[in-house]
Amino acid sequence: MKKNKSKTNSTAEKEFVFEFRAGEHNCVLKVPLQFPAQENICDLHGRLVLLHKIPCHIEDELKTSLSNFIESETILDYDREAELALQRLTVGDVDVNQLTNAWTRSYVETTLEHARPEEPSWDEDFADVYHELIHSPASDTLLNLEHNYFVSISELISERDMEIKKLQERQAAEMDKVMHELGNTLSDHDVNAVASQHFDAQQVLENKWASELKQVTGIQKHEYQEWVISLHQDLQKSNSSQITEEIKVQPSQLSELADSGARMFEEQPQLEESFTIHLGAQLKTMHNLRLVRSDVLDFCKHRRHSSGGAKLRRLQTALSLYSSSLCGLVLLVDNRVNSYSGIKRDFATVAKECTDFHFPFLEAQLDEVQQVLLYARAQRSSKHKEQPEIPRNGGDDKSKNVDRNPSNILPGEFYISRHSNLSEVHVVFHLCVDDNVRSGNITARDPAIMGLRNILKVCCTHDVTTITVPLLLVHDMSEEMTIPWCLKRAELVFKCVKGFMMEMASWDGGISRTVQFLVPKSISEEMFYQLSNMLPQIFRVSSTLTLTSKH
Repeated sequence: MKKNKSKTNSTAEKEFVFEFRAGEHNCVLKVPLQFPAQENICDLHGRLVLLHKIPCHIEDELKTSLSNFIESETILDYDREAELALQRLTVGDVDVNQLTNAWTRSYVETTLEHARPEEPSWDEDFADVYHELIHSPASDTLLNLEHNYFVSISELISERDMEIKKLQERQAAEMDKVMHELGNTLSDHDVNAVASQHFDAQQVLENKWASELKQVTGIQKHEYQEWVISLHQDLQKSNSSQITEEIKVQPSQLSELADSGARMFEEQPQLEESFTIHLGAQLKTMHNLRLVRSDVLDFCKHRRHSSGGAKLRRLQTALSLYSSSLCGLVLLVDNRVNSYSGIKRDFATVAKECTDFHFPFLEAQLDEVQQVLLYARAQRSSKHKEQPEIPRNGGDDKSKNVDRNPSNILPGEFYISRHSNLSEVHVVFHLCVDDNVRSGNITARDPAIMGLRNILKVCCTHDVTTITVPLLLVHDMSEEMTIPWCLKRAELVFKCVKGFMMEMASWDGGISRTVQFLVPKSISEEMFYQLSNMLPQIFRVSSTLTLTSKH
């Protein structure tokens, strides 16, 4: 029975009487109850059975009698209150208009058919319009316009790099002169003053270019979105055949530039081997596996002078932007969310080379992740204070680390960024790893491996059907990574990912996916083919396709 939600504050005590027979004795149970009843009937019944030692064969009868008594008395109370309300209405103690307005408001607020429809946001409208246009003859124009914007940003970045380089060369020459005069006419204080001036000048120049790039990308994003909306409106109003002709004429100017520049741009060959597997106990699901030797950022970079293959990949990425076939990439990062260093700095540089017309810029996304992380850490800390737990296997050190650095993430944790301006990727999983991944003694329970499992689970629940994973859990090779080290690490990751993929059937119902295993460019061809021979032995491959392509 539901709790009484009456607004009245008056309570009344009524006596519940229950007669039953225990052996040769007639017993009577009398219990005072408060109305309106606020207690759960099952809880009240259980307490009566324990307190009064009710025989087990009477329990069901007691519960039925108790439920009927509470229900009947509650209905009588409601009827009594209704009669009093009608009397007040008849006498004139209640304003009829005020009462009808209160009833109308309550009905409208609690009835779905009167609910105010949700107003679509600008992002949702733009996403629908873009999805419709990119699947129309206007797709070529959209991609060419995006490429034009990319070229203008690239030229601006080149100017920035050139100006910064000239400043650094000029400062280096000035510092050499100062060092030659050190001890003669200049002191250490003078050297420090010159170094401080150089640093300030570099900061001013970098801030100037950062502000200009931010302004240009903001203007590009606004112009692009307005142009897409207006094009969609023209397509709806005008003759579709005429619009199609106008769309097909425009790319000719860009194609000449691309053809002339393509001869100057040489791409390094990429080793690649593809496999088809079937996994599952009873209902088997087909998956595609690829072993690729490439740099991780090659999946993100745009080519200023694009070849035909690069254009096709860019078109495929745009077509699947708002679909259930997203592409993801695992990027191994350190425990700091918003500091650009190492691979994170390189990735941020690539992300800034082309304007993102659909999602917030990378800095804004990382700021949001940082705020969510701080909130989650605060919630977890307060929960641990309320319910202290006994640390297990070094858990005390981890908790201390979190307390000291609430803005950092732990190994195995990851955050996600969304992108529409990358070459072949929509979603980037920034997986936190530590120096332990460079050792040769990690196990299947290592945080990095468990992080991969959680990433694959997110892929299953959020329509990411293609995921690129660093096979060796590193992006760069070092001296300690010998051939036995690579083979051992690859075997561990292969076996773990196979187990995770077999779990996918329970996560998503058995949807076909593509998993790309990425190895660094510095790995030798001999090592690559040893890994390609290991993969079919572990996954029991159905078919194989070996090819050497250009990325």
